[in-house]
Amino acid sequence: MVRIVRSCIQSLLKMVNSVIGMVGIAMIMYALWLIRVWQRQMDDFPLGDDDPVPWFIYTFLGLGVALCVITCSGHIGAETANGCCLYLYMFFVFLFIILEAGVAADVFLNREWEEDFPEDPSGSFTQFKDFIRSNFQFCKWIGLSIVFVQGLSFILAVILKTLGPQRYYDSDDDCDPGTDRVPLLRDVVHPPTYVVGDPVYGPRNDAWPIRVDEKVEMLNLFTHRAADYRPVFC
Repeated sequence: MVRIVRSCIQSLLKMVNSVIGMVGIAMIMYALWLIRVWQRQMDDFPLGDDDPVPWFIYTFLGLGVALCVITCSGHIGAETANGCCLYLYMFFVFLFIILEAGVAADVFLNREWEEDFPEDPSGSFTQFKDFIRSNFQFCKWIGLSIVFVQGLSFILAVILKTLGPQRYYDSDDDCDPGTDRVPLLRDVVHPPTYVVGDPVYGPRNDAWPIRVDEKVEMLNLFTHRAADYRPVFC
């Protein structure tokens, strides 16, 4: 029963991780597209030391890469049920949830939240804000779904860590029964054969025929003596 529950939890955790990984891949693709647009806009301007840095694009790219890395660690932890991988995965997921909660609280509670972020020279941050404002309900449900998936993955990782790794044999002993018990069974099924006779020193190829001849002579002598002492009935 425990094996079935563990297998189901592992499958669910992998599926949830796949959703998080797809979100990370989408963020990476969007960031790469923004970088391409930014490079096209900067082709007509000479490069210098004081060039503005599109922080929003690189931040978006870094978050996508981080989500992909977390997804890989989650798949490894779900497959092996290793405690270290699961602890690391839960730590990063919890850190992402805290970060998202902090940003959401700053946006909803602070009216001047835009001043907390530096100016983006590429204009991608402004376009992103306008898109969210024009599609607020759609973006709100997408954000809540992502947070729900992350929370569900955290809970599944906790349950899998509680169940522990899979054991490949059920035995009260700490050793493998397939290795140490084979000689004992082999001795019971096939007991060793002992030969009673004079010890043979050195290589002798004719030892076995001599023993057979001696046993035959002794058997014949015993038979003759038994015939001599046979009682005679009148």
